[in-house]
Parts: sequence; C-alpha cells; structure tokens
Amino acid sequence: MKQYLNTLFVTTEGAYLAKEGQAVAVRIDKETRLRVPLHNLDAIVCFGRVGCSPAIMAACAEAGVSLSLLSMHGRFLASVVGYTPGNVLLRRQQYRDADNEEATCEFARSFVIGKLANCRSVLHRARRDTSDSERSNRLKKAANRMSASLVEAQAAKSTDTLRGIEGEAATHYFPALNAMILTNNDDFQFTRRSRRPPLDRINSLLSFVYTLLLCDVRSACESVGLDAAVGFLHRDRPGRPGLALDLMEEFRPFLADRLVLSLINRRQLVANDFVVLENGAVTLKPDSRKVVLVAWQKRKQETITHSFLDEKTTVGLLVHLQARIMARRLRGDMDAYPPYFWK
Repeated sequence: MKQYLNTLFVTTEGAYLAKEGQAVAVRIDKETRLRVPLHNLDAIVCFGRVGCSPAIMAACAEAGVSLSLLSMHGRFLASVVGYTPGNVLLRRQQYRDADNEEATCEFARSFVIGKLANCRSVLHRARRDTSDSERSNRLKKAANRMSASLVEAQAAKSTDTLRGIEGEAATHYFPALNAMILTNNDDFQFTRRSRRPPLDRINSLLSFVYTLLLCDVRSACESVGLDAAVGFLHRDRPGRPGLALDLMEEFRPFLADRLVLSLINRRQLVANDFVVLENGAVTLKPDSRKVVLVAWQKRKQETITHSFLDEKTTVGLLVHLQARIMARRLRGDMDAYPPYFWK
C-alpha cells in the first residue's frame, strides 16, 4: 500500500479497509498497518483481493472520497460513490447533446483531433531523441500518417467517420512504439493491441496505466457534475464510462504511452517484472505495480503549461481542467471544446 498526493493505493492481496473514527485503517492479518484521515484523501484505489467494510464505504461516499475497485491486473471493476450533487441543468444539456448527431460529431471531432495531434507530438519527440536513421524514418512515416489523419478528422461530417479515422490511425501509431523502445531486445516488442487479456508486456503496461488514467478522468467528470457514463465518441454501453473514455483520449499518447516507454527505456521494469498466466495473459507482479504507481504519481506532480489557458499547472490537474472546460462548453459559455495539445 502506498499513499501519493491525495490518493491511497492498496495493492496488498488480502488487505482489509475499515473505519476507525474519521480515518481509514488498512489491516493485514487483522493488524492495522496504516491509518489515514479521510479528510486527507481524494481517492482510494484497491487492486485485487482487497476487502472493504460497509462502514468505510459509507464514510467514503459521505466524505466525497472515491473508492475504486480494480482487478489485480488493473482492470476497473467498480466504484463506490454516494449521492451525486451535480448540476441537473448541466447533465440535462449533456444528455440532449449526446442525442444530437451534430453536437455529438462536434465533440467527437475535438477528442479525435486532440488524440491524433498528441500522437504526432509523441512521434516527433521520439524522432528528435534518436540518432538511428532507420528508427527516425519509421517515426517520420507514422507522424506523417497522423498529420494526414488530422486533416481527414477536421473534414469529417459524422461520428462514425471519425471513429474510422481514429481506428485507421491507430494501426500506424501503435506499431511505431517499437521504434521508440531503446532496449534492443525481444522482451518488449509490440505486435498488436490486445486488451482482455493483454498478451504481451507492452500491452500489459499500457492497459494498467490506461486504467489509472481512466480512474482520474472519471473522478474529474464527477467532480464537476458531468455524467461520466454518457459520452460522444464512445456511445452508451452498460458499465462503460463513455465520457471519461472520451476525455482521456487526448491524454493517452503523451501521458500514458510516454510513461510506459520511459519505464522500459530506463530499465525500471524488466522482463522478470511480469508473469504469464495459463490463459496467455501477461500481468505485472505486485512489487512491479508499485514501481508503475510511483512513476505515475511523480509524473502527475510535474509542472506544465496548459495549451488553452496558457497557465502553469501540474500534469495531474490537466484532466480536471479539461472536465471543467467541457462543462463550460455544455453550458454555452464557450463556442467549442478545445482539446489539450501537448508540445
């Protein structure tokens, strides 16, 4: 278990969360190993077989502390939330726009443009950092494909067309990850995107970090009164946080993908940090997940300038700022939703 910033991560199998006064107590083998006041927390994230008492779940809901339950592999399972005091007018407008094809296409276009632009920036950054001509050419080719996809996305007239453009661009972007991996061995090689289950080490890392990002974005949506389940690019599906998936698209390349590449290139993670299960799924070992969590939280503490607001903030607050900008657009305070562009 680790506490970073205002989030408590519980990764120890068999741990149990209980309420002690106005604090959460983490017990292992009936012994309290950690006690944290609830007013010091924004969120609690549990991985694997972690138990929670009804009292602590109720206390978290009342205190506004999100309690997220993930599988041991990092897949989101459920979240304990209380009454949502969001602005009913904001949510009604969100639902109206989600049922309007023109408005849906407008929002979806912004999400796709943000994602493609940031994919291109990641490729250009990697190209500047390499002296290998073959790698440079592969990255340049992929970046040019992102540029062409951006032009297509800007001209797209339907949400289905945008989904097709995004999917086609992904077939060029993900294979280029191999050109950004500098370890020069076969332990980390990307073949194709596999999710459930991840079938290689890179997919395992990507899925784990995407889950962490999704938890943050979902919390950001709820904190401003948006319905995280009703999206535009990602349409309604039971149990799927469509809007959270929409908003996280622009952050996947420079926040999640680059973190995965850094962990590999700096050899913070090696082949022995992973386990291959009987069904072929590849998962991180418990101690290795902690390495990722530490790197994730350090990344969120870094300072960055917001591309639209032109103000300095922390990386961790970017998702919250974008959620608030989304709310302003839905209220009619802005003419369009500007995605975050990483430079």
